[in-house]
Amino acid sequence: MMMKTEQLNLVQEWDKTFPKSDKVEHSKVTFVNHFGITLAADMYVPKNAAGKLSAIAVSGPFGACKEQSSGLYAQEMAERGFLTVAFDPSFTGESGGFPRAMHSPDIDVEDFQAAVDFLSCCDLVDPDRIGIIGICGWGGMALQTACVDTRIKATVTSTMYDMSRVAGNGYFDGADSKEARKAAREAVNAQRTEDYRNGSYQRAGGVVDPLPEDAPFFVKDYYDYYKTERGYHARSLNSNDGWTVNTQTSLMNMRLFTYADEIDSAVLMIHGDKAHSCYLSRDTFKLLKGDNKELMIIPGAVHTDLYDRKDIIPFDKLQHFFEEYLK
Repeated sequence: MMMKTEQLNLVQEWDKTFPKSDKVEHSKVTFVNHFGITLAADMYVPKNAAGKLSAIAVSGPFGACKEQSSGLYAQEMAERGFLTVAFDPSFTGESGGFPRAMHSPDIDVEDFQAAVDFLSCCDLVDPDRIGIIGICGWGGMALQTACVDTRIKATVTSTMYDMSRVAGNGYFDGADSKEARKAAREAVNAQRTEDYRNGSYQRAGGVVDPLPEDAPFFVKDYYDYYKTERGYHARSLNSNDGWTVNTQTSLMNMRLFTYADEIDSAVLMIHGDKAHSCYLSRDTFKLLKGDNKELMIIPGAVHTDLYDRKDIIPFDKLQHFFEEYLK
């Protein structure tokens, strides 16, 4: 059975939330996953590169687009000598898939694997030197992909979210009870019925706007990135109407990292110690085995500092990590 790619309408002008580098060549590329969804990506290639290159696929945060944090990471790593792609997940951004703003952790993993497919067959890439970077909720999906894809030689998670734990237990495990989960299931299933009746999918809303005065700090942190000039983008779900309400269903019904202790390849997990989400990386790191696993805690950093603060994101560490394990 032949793979078929969809013709996507890709913006060609530079529309990122970060400046364009003069040290790399940028282009738009597409590739198809095993569900038949065509993904859009920005490819960054270091100028004057010679020979086969190590390559890195990047995605995240959860509900963001490649014009935001993942593109910044990809461009920076290309400046440091790696061929990189930052892609929009299925159903989001410039990528294909219908209905829009839908989500499944299984398809998320497949999207990362499709990026590895593309890089493995790229003439500029050494297929034995491929790594991935996942940011925020896509850090969890990157680690989940490392559980299954042996072609990945090194994985970085940055300010990682375990979206399945948050969906099942609530923030800070504050709804970790049968009763709380039942109430959440009843609400999402009632919405499914309503969606079918209406013939459309209700959106959950992105980051709250206007920002309430009594909003928790982590909500203010998200607002500062997604809703301001710093990080707003028209194709970002978090900056606008968010995911569909019923996209939570699959996350509520499964858990990531069942086979995390079987990951043989290298893993670097990075988190700020002031991030509300830091407990997720600390706990997940305990599942990993082997002396090629490292948890790096950044003193004073909050969750979104690792989205775009180039003076805080430890890019030197990322470079050395990938140089060591993609050789």
